[in-house]
Amino acid sequence: QVQLVESGGGLAQAGGSLRLSCAASGRTNSLYKMGWFRQAPGKEREFVAFMTWSVINTYYADSVKGRFTISRDNAKNTVYLQMNGLKPEDTAVYYCAADPRARGAVSASVYDYWGQGTQVTVSS
Repeated sequence: QVQLVESGGGLAQAGGSLRLSCAASGRTNSLYKMGWFRQAPGKEREFVAFMTWSVINTYYADSVKGRFTISRDNAKNTVYLQMNGLKPEDTAVYYCAADPRARGAVSASVYDYWGQGTQVTVSS
């Protein structure tokens, strides 16, 4: 089992920045990939960013490319999502996810482990 705990959400103004953290514990040596997803009210959960755990390979949704950066600190078993140039449409609950298998990356259904989510609100 793997446990994920997000932190770092909050309120930001448009154009501002926030950094989300996702601390992983448990069987982290089994993980292949980590992802960030978000869900706005009344909308489906959508893919934001993904990275492989042992070999750095990243991929971003077009809506955040060039503004968001996913990174990791292996010593802390923590994955980050640096969000710059925030827009009101980035407002959502952000979730980190993890999976031990090399299958897919952008579909929420392929991830086995999920954090509890952290709220990000961007005001105009």
